[in-house]
Amino acid sequence: MKTKLYAIDGKKGKEITLPSFFSETVRKNLIQKIIEAKKTQQPYSPNPVAGQQYSASGKLKHHRKVWKSQYGRGISRIPRKIMTRKGSQFHWVGATSPNTRGGRRAHPPKIISLFGLPRINKKEMKLAMKSALSATVSPEWVSKRYASLEGIKIDNLPLIVESKIVELKTKDLLSTLKKILGENLFDLAIRQKTIRSGRGKLRGRKYKSNLGVLLVVGNDEKLKTTAFDVKTVKALGINDLANGAPGRLTIYTEKAIKDLEEKIK
Repeated sequence: MKTKLYAIDGKKGKEITLPSFFSETVRKNLIQKIIEAKKTQQPYSPNPVAGQQYSASGKLKHHRKVWKSQYGRGISRIPRKIMTRKGSQFHWVGATSPNTRGGRRAHPPKIISLFGLPRINKKEMKLAMKSALSATVSPEWVSKRYASLEGIKIDNLPLIVESKIVELKTKDLLSTLKKILGENLFDLAIRQKTIRSGRGKLRGRKYKSNLGVLLVVGNDEKLKTTAFDVKTVKALGINDLANGAPGRLTIYTEKAIKDLEEKIK
């Protein structure tokens, strides 16, 4: 696939050849499988001895002819602890079992079940990465990804810019992006933070924001900005390219294309 390289003034310059993986068939099912496998959850569980740490001594049994037994006293067979006693007179309180006050949980989450991720074959991972990259240069997949682009013709993909873009100040950088992307895509490119409508803002979800554009730079390039996401080729993953759905609006620098070609062979 051949494409024109954008200069920092927003005009198309020399022609470059993109690596073959940008022409791969987009395997949405494979991408979704990887993203699902990469979801992480903080392991949590109650204390293993929770509900069994009471200071009063003595657990009772329900055997016949045993002193300090529940047998024959007309009480249920739940575990009990002794609060006080006077000779053979006992004050018992239900304990330990889930249906008692301060008892342990019936089936608590166990940390061991929350460790580890599903295993993914290396070939599947590589193919999913190629699919995610291919979707970022496809007008069809990008317009599917964003509802506001439905019915709008996108004719400036793929977005490859010269590496000088990482040297620009924020004001010049945003100006360059506006020239390259155009009005419709630029509105999606900048991360916008809004206050959520409804009760969600009372429940720790006051703000919501869009993802914005992803700028992929070479391993030796650096760019700091809060307006959108910036990733080096080394740190680039499927979650960055296709979180939510394949076809995220993505810009690559010329150096990033070379580094990607070395990384994915």
